[in-house]
Parts: sequence; C-alpha cells; structure tokens
Amino acid sequence: MSTPAPTAKTIALRLAHSPDSDDAFMFYALATGKVRLPGVKFEHVLSDIESLNKAAHKETYDVTAVSFYGYSFVADKYVLLDCGASFGEGYGPTVVSAHPIKKNELAGRKIAVAGNLTTSYLALKLFEPNVETIAMPFDKILPAVQAKEVEAGLLIHEGQLLFSQAGLHKVVDLGQWWQESTGLPLPLGANAVLRRLGPDIGLQVARVIRESVSYALEHREAAVEYALQFARDMDPVLADKFIGMYVNHWTLDYGEPGRRAVRQLLSRGAAVGLVPSSFQVEFLSEAA
Repeated sequence: MSTPAPTAKTIALRLAHSPDSDDAFMFYALATGKVRLPGVKFEHVLSDIESLNKAAHKETYDVTAVSFYGYSFVADKYVLLDCGASFGEGYGPTVVSAHPIKKNELAGRKIAVAGNLTTSYLALKLFEPNVETIAMPFDKILPAVQAKEVEAGLLIHEGQLLFSQAGLHKVVDLGQWWQESTGLPLPLGANAVLRRLGPDIGLQVARVIRESVSYALEHREAAVEYALQFARDMDPVLADKFIGMYVNHWTLDYGEPGRRAVRQLLSRGAAVGLVPSSFQVEFLSEAA
C-alpha cells in the first residue's frame, strides 16, 4: 500500500491595514482571492494607522501598514517592503481651520493630529516645531475644527478632499510644502514585514502585494466598487480621485526618488531629535 504524498504546510499570516478606500483598493485582489500566495493564508485585520503604529511595537501583526515615521521606532522588529507605500506628490496631510489663518501664523496654536507616530505629525513638526498638538481619532478631527474645540486640525485620508465642503479653510498642504522644499514626494505610509519571518517570506509577501496593486490598477472599476464600502459615504467620483492620489506608480515601487524621499524625511526628523539617531532606513527588495 503506497503512502500518500505529504501535503505542503500552509502558514497563516496576519496582514493589517487601515479601513480606508485606498488600502481597500490596494488589497482588493488579495482579499477577494484574485491573487494568492501559495502556502500562505492571509488574515486581513483592519485598524486605524495610529493603532497599527502602536501595535507594531508589540509585533502584533506579521505584515502591517505603518507610518514611515512610526516605522523609525520599530525598525529592529520590521523591515520595509519595497511596494505598497503611499506618497503624496504635491499634496498630502493638510492643516485646516474654522477661520482663515496664514501658514506662518501656526506657532503656538493647538492643532489636532491623528497621532504622534503618524508621518503627518512629523511633517507638521518639521514645518512648524512650535505647535501644540492634541491627538485624536482621524475621523474626529474635522468635526473638532468645525466645533472650534481646536484652533486647527491636520487632516489625513479623505478629509483632505472634504474640508472645503465643511466650510473650513486650508492653512497649508504639507505635501505641497514638502515638494516645494525638496522636489520630492512626501512619503506617508508603508507596508512592513516582521524580520523574524526571514527575507524569503518577506520577498514573497512583497511580490503578492505588488500583484494585488497591479491587479487593482488593471481592473480599476471593480476594485473601486469594492473599495467604496470603505469610503465613508464619499461620492464615488471623489472616492476614485482619492484612491488615485495614493495608489499609483509609487505604490508599485518606490523607485530611487521614493527611497531618497524616505531617507530625507527621516534624516530631517533625526536632525531635530524626532527620529531616533540610531535609525537606518532599510528596504527589503529583490536587489537587496
């Protein structure tokens, strides 16, 4: 009697990302089985970016979205993938207020932010170090500014496109400021994988995430329709615009300009004591 051939062992990986339309678009093909990684079963976990930044300290997830700034504090635990990132090319987190404020008048003001580990927080502090920040859930910031609970708010996600409809005023777009200052896009969010999983698993994860992004870009209509359930009642046209802002060629591959932007952002942060001085940027890639 012949012995059955052994079956390949399937490993389970917890993959965490934000419950937002752009992340949903990015992971559409992976979440719906349009692309697969043989031998790996992904458990998708949805959580806001600041919670993910904090969870990374505990190595809660095998693969996780993380702010580039937040990553600088967990680089000993995770390594950056070379795909799946969000860059703002001439746009990005935006400071808004209930009444007009000039961008050179932010010093000393209280500004609501989505978390002190977010890249938006780092960019704000690089733009104007002398602001007082108060952390709150990202979706509470716009209402807090409307209610004048804070003098200004730093909007991320869809709020960047909705503030004018809420009667608020733009003070400064930090993505625009960064590009004018450096000629580079503003690196915002990345995907990272636990170092202890090893580079082979990490590279396989990177490849399937890139395949998922490529599939969504090639099947845009279906991917946008899937992502609309995470768009927080945004108009479909506006949601499609937002997705296009943050899932594009930068998401497929940083390229050298993207890597240079990451290094410059975090080195500037280190120069003013916001990023650990021992931090070194490391990307996991086929060429590494």
